[in-house]
Amino acid sequence: MTRWSEIAGEQSPDAYNERFRSLAATGADAHGEAGLVTRLLSAGATVLDAGCGTGRVAIELHRRGFDCTGVDADASMLAGARAAAPALRWLHVDLVDLDLTTTYDCVLAAGNVLPLLSPGTEPEVVRRLATHLAPEALLICGFGLDPGHLPLDEAPFGLASYDHWCRAAGLTLATRLATWDGDPYDDGGYAVSIHCRADGHTQQARSSRTDCAGRRIEA
Repeated sequence: MTRWSEIAGEQSPDAYNERFRSLAATGADAHGEAGLVTRLLSAGATVLDAGCGTGRVAIELHRRGFDCTGVDADASMLAGARAAAPALRWLHVDLVDLDLTTTYDCVLAAGNVLPLLSPGTEPEVVRRLATHLAPEALLICGFGLDPGHLPLDEAPFGLASYDHWCRAAGLTLATRLATWDGDPYDDGGYAVSIHCRADGHTQQARSSRTDCAGRRIEA
């Protein structure tokens, strides 16, 4: 059982979406994840939204011109995604079993996907996400590191563990941010990590404000 299923219970897709509608109603940007991807990749790039939930991020990226596929283990959340955007590709798959026949320009895991997996599956999930990266592709993962940024009493792991799993999967850290808006990471309770393949030119030293392919990251 995933940590998500333990805390979500019978939560409906509409109830899940309500907090983002409330956020947008305050004038805040409810699409920071899509904004970051847009700054890093050109429209037309392929994106795998891993742990897509009700499809909020994938739908917004599709609106901005990206070719998106959403994957999630929660059938009820996926039903909401399909109802909202039936033309997009939605797959009911647990990330620990992810084995698609294609690679992507970006694999995105937003919304505390990694901390809400089944305990002990995190290294395998990271490995499987890495196998779906095309050359020069990015793995972008944002998650909380303390109870203030998680729906949990404590964080199940930290950045050192996550970076270790990424290295074991053949990835190198390009940039770490504090927010999806691009603020530099300051050892706070939330981090957005951008990794890419640790081979070829990606081994070259890069500025902390660029990704592995040298693309500039601006807030």
